[in-house]
Amino acid sequence: MAMNRSELVAAVAEKTGNSQVAVNGVLDSVFDVFVEQISKGEKVSIPGWMAVERTDRAARTGRNPQTGEAIQIPAGHSVKLTAGSKLKAAVAK
Repeated sequence: MAMNRSELVAAVAEKTGNSQVAVNGVLDSVFDVFVEQISKGEKVSIPGWMAVERTDRAARTGRNPQTGEAIQIPAGHSVKLTAGSKLKAAVAK
């Protein structure tokens, strides 16, 4: 099963004793900072837990699955998330 955002907010609110509204606001702010920094090309790192960075994708030739026709896919960006040592250790248990 996957935890959705409202379940995450409720769980953090219960653990911290803060209201769900406050936790939701903090979560929104964290995501805003991630978007701002990663869109600038900067890496966001939380030591031991994770690192998130923007990666570049080169232009390439692809294929239309319906017609088989070759198409040109332009260069673009993607996001890479790397798990840190504490997260990897918690998953390994």
